[in-house]
Amino acid sequence: MSCAAFLNCFVEQVKELAQKARSGKLAPHEFQGGTFSISNLGMYPVDQFCAIINPPQAGILAVGRGNKVVEALIGADGVEKPSVVTKMNVTLSADHRIFDGQVGASFLAELRSNFEDVRRLLL
Repeated sequence: MSCAAFLNCFVEQVKELAQKARSGKLAPHEFQGGTFSISNLGMYPVDQFCAIINPPQAGILAVGRGNKVVEALIGADGVEKPSVVTKMNVTLSADHRIFDGQVGASFLAELRSNFEDVRRLLL
């Protein structure tokens, strides 16, 4: 399975589990024994942090808050103009006995692509 296909499958599963959690229908077996976690401190004034892997999981993604910054973007007319964009820091902690840095880098690249073009998450 490609990294993009894995990420899309992962996103769908997260959406389904989040919906169950919001409605109070998430069963214990659905949130125990996972292989990957997401730790989100973005709702607090935390820009970046390193999360610790919960054994026996393979990795954890630490998500900080989004901050508005000014960045040069190329407009439809091909001219570079200053624009306000929201940037967010994520940090991947991974167990290198399970997957190596290249796989982690590919995962982060696909994640970034999905955040840069959210239409990818709708397909």
